[in-house]
Amino acid sequence: MKIIIINGPNINLLGKRETSIYGNQSFEDYFNKELQSKYPEIELSHYQSNIEGELIDKLQKVGYDYDGIILNAAAYTHTSVGIGDVVKAITTSVIEVHISNTFSREEFRHQSFISPNAKGVILGFGLQSYELALLSFI
Repeated sequence: MKIIIINGPNINLLGKRETSIYGNQSFEDYFNKELQSKYPEIELSHYQSNIEGELIDKLQKVGYDYDGIILNAAAYTHTSVGIGDVVKAITTSVIEVHISNTFSREEFRHQSFISPNAKGVILGFGLQSYELALLSFI
């Protein structure tokens, strides 16, 4: 099974940024120590960009060949029609993930351009949201 996690803007700052919301662990540490070690039988990779077009390019590139995509588009979730459109266009199933409960935050975070085209949405479980999404593919 081949799964990719695609992260949007500022996810590279996890562990440093707003730790009261996002926690103290970096995504790299979580990915290497938690996910890869716990699920060695899965071909698991990840990609992160702060640039909307690069995220769209990556989704187009993997969107027909992978068994699943776990997507945390971060702030682009609420602003990018383009990312929503590419999720609709590709054939690989996408699980939308958020570390925080977006519905307990600012109102603009309640809107997602990805959700209508995603297989499912997992939010509010911290970094464990990624594992829950991974389990949904398993």
